[in-house]
Amino acid sequence: MKKLFKCTVCGYVSEGTLEKCPKCGVDASKFEELSSEAAEKIYRSDKSNDIHMEIIALAEKIAFLSQEGIEDNLDPKCLAAFTQAKDEAWTIKQRSKAELAGHMSLGKW
Repeated sequence: MKKLFKCTVCGYVSEGTLEKCPKCGVDASKFEELSSEAAEKIYRSDKSNDIHMEIIALAEKIAFLSQEGIEDNLDPKCLAAFTQAKDEAWTIKQRSKAELAGHMSLGKW
């Protein structure tokens, strides 16, 4: 496992040392090495975080497609199905976003 370093200004995490933070631009002196336990949390959470991001992307696609169906307004049953799908996609998206926020608050980013 590579060593991880965290910018103490913006929270950016880097594998290995950098000359400056790619996010906020401060110099390398503002980075601190993470403990092996903290680094392990980050490495272990990569897969789960990626899955949540993919679920969010799919939910956005469902919402977009559902909106097209709503606008087409073929018949009341279709309209109801598309409206329900759009609402459920929003819930799924928000659930995954909340999980990601929870991971971030626990240092699993």
